[in-house]
Amino acid sequence: MTEQHSPKQKKGWFQRLKEGLKRSTAALGGGISDIFVKRKLDATTLEELEDLLIMSDLGVTVSHAVCDRLAKSRFNREISPEEVQQALAAEVAGILRPVARPLTIGDDHRPYIILMVGVNGSGKTTTIGKLAKKFLGEGKSVMLAAGDTFRAAAIEQLQVWGKRNNVPVISGKIGGDAAGLVYDAVQQATEHNSDILLIDTAGRLQNKDHLMAELAKIIRVIKKQDPSAPHSTLLVLDATTGQNAVLQAGVFLRAAEVTGLIMTKLDGTAKGGVLVAIAEKFALPIHAIGVGESIDDLQAFDADDFSRMLTGLET
Repeated sequence: MTEQHSPKQKKGWFQRLKEGLKRSTAALGGGISDIFVKRKLDATTLEELEDLLIMSDLGVTVSHAVCDRLAKSRFNREISPEEVQQALAAEVAGILRPVARPLTIGDDHRPYIILMVGVNGSGKTTTIGKLAKKFLGEGKSVMLAAGDTFRAAAIEQLQVWGKRNNVPVISGKIGGDAAGLVYDAVQQATEHNSDILLIDTAGRLQNKDHLMAELAKIIRVIKKQDPSAPHSTLLVLDATTGQNAVLQAGVFLRAAEVTGLIMTKLDGTAKGGVLVAIAEKFALPIHAIGVGESIDDLQAFDADDFSRMLTGLET
């Protein structure tokens, strides 16, 4: 998912990121200002800061690291809120830069098979529609597979995206065998020489073993047709779920060999820091983030922009 941004396009995305992270910025940046207005960095303020960072879902490890960095350089000295924000932004950016990787589609596989996974309501189907639009814009041919056979609404939603993007959608009957549907989709995408096949799957609760087993079955079926596939398995996470997103990432990593993630709904939460906690714990590539419903609100992830926005340095 590589794009060339003109200055106008870049500014537009930067503004949307700013608006989308407004709740997180207000909670984190505002909290830092409240703690450090004309106060020294002592044991009390460090404890308050660590509590704030943990409550912002940055994770215990990241929160400790930031406080340790400040304690070593500024302990028992007066420190401004901006200095704290700068230290936090540097720590966050250091974690995020190595995992900020655009989704690239190689020419070695046709079709290039992308399996989309995640729990109910995370935004998988909408993300598929947005990815399809981007790939089409890059001149690639795309096919969609409605692998969520449990819900009529999921099939209908994917068909709407198919019509909107003018791409074929492989679907079956409600309650049908998802693995069988995916088998047919891979076969048709191969016959049509499609560049990319995007496969939707049912929203699976991570504590439902039988649903996770079915996901494993889908992967086995794909590998029977192409041992190298799926070529990307993307986990879609909903930022509004906070620490549950960290738990979900761990479960899906074990069940589906996730290769990268997309974080949605960052505009709907004051806890955008959960993305940092996930990056620190799993080091999974972050391909894109979503900060709205528009087709243009899913963009390649920029670690430095995100870090400065999240900590309130860009207002």
